[in-house]
Amino acid sequence: MTSKVIESPPVAAGGLGVAMSSSEIKRGVPEGLWIKCPTCKATLFKKDVERNLNVCEQCQHHFYTSAGDRIAQLLDENTFEEWDANLQPVDTLGFVDSQPYSKRIVDQQKKTGLKDAAVTGRGFIRGRGVVIGITDFAFMAGSMGSVVGEKLARAAERATELRVPLIFVSGSGGGARMQEGILSLMQMAKISAALAKYDSAGGLYICVLTNPTMGGVAASWAFQGDITLAEPKAMIGFAGARTIKNTIRLELPDGFQTSEFLMKHGFVDRIVHRRDLRTEVAQLIDYCDMK
Repeated sequence: MTSKVIESPPVAAGGLGVAMSSSEIKRGVPEGLWIKCPTCKATLFKKDVERNLNVCEQCQHHFYTSAGDRIAQLLDENTFEEWDANLQPVDTLGFVDSQPYSKRIVDQQKKTGLKDAAVTGRGFIRGRGVVIGITDFAFMAGSMGSVVGEKLARAAERATELRVPLIFVSGSGGGARMQEGILSLMQMAKISAALAKYDSAGGLYICVLTNPTMGGVAASWAFQGDITLAEPKAMIGFAGARTIKNTIRLELPDGFQTSEFLMKHGFVDRIVHRRDLRTEVAQLIDYCDMK
């Protein structure tokens, strides 16, 4: 007598006698939970990085941080009063590259929730009143157009009137915004003039350089501070390293255009970890007797 073998149907993950394909059984990890550190290559849980002020716990790499997050990290809670929030750019030149500038503006505003690349206003840092301006890399690489220039210039003028310290945080990797042509380049002079008046009135201007700070921003207001601070290993300079290398036909030094290189050569006063920035700025204000 031969025994009859009966094959049971494939059992699904949930225990039901329903056959499932391999693609249905294999479930992928939801996207956006993990990020890789570009410096140490460690795989990091995104929420842990955010709790650590967007800094890698393994190697202390400083990730991009939005203007809103920087305000929360720097200013005392619920003290920020935004200025000129409704200023937004216009396509004066009718500029077209891969797409019309007017369309690019709308796309960037939808993507970032910002009107343009700068956020300005007033608030308190450990009880000390300040005027603050921040450029956000997420909006067209933080490039400086007419609105960015106008908002930063107004911030400097109001800091002069209020007689309080002025803090600018630069995240402008795009320099001057090419889609606005000469109008963009004029912002360098406009902000510089406002800062000169602020300096003549005895104001304290602290500039914080973050990764990246390049182009016309580095050539103007980013390096005009009474005190220049920088985050670790930030890329800071005018032209890119490859452009410079191809121009001078020489090998560039190790660490060229980093915060550490610039501090060694006298362009940056101090490199400050993001977790220490609020305390550092408050101490500088006290030291300079600007409260």
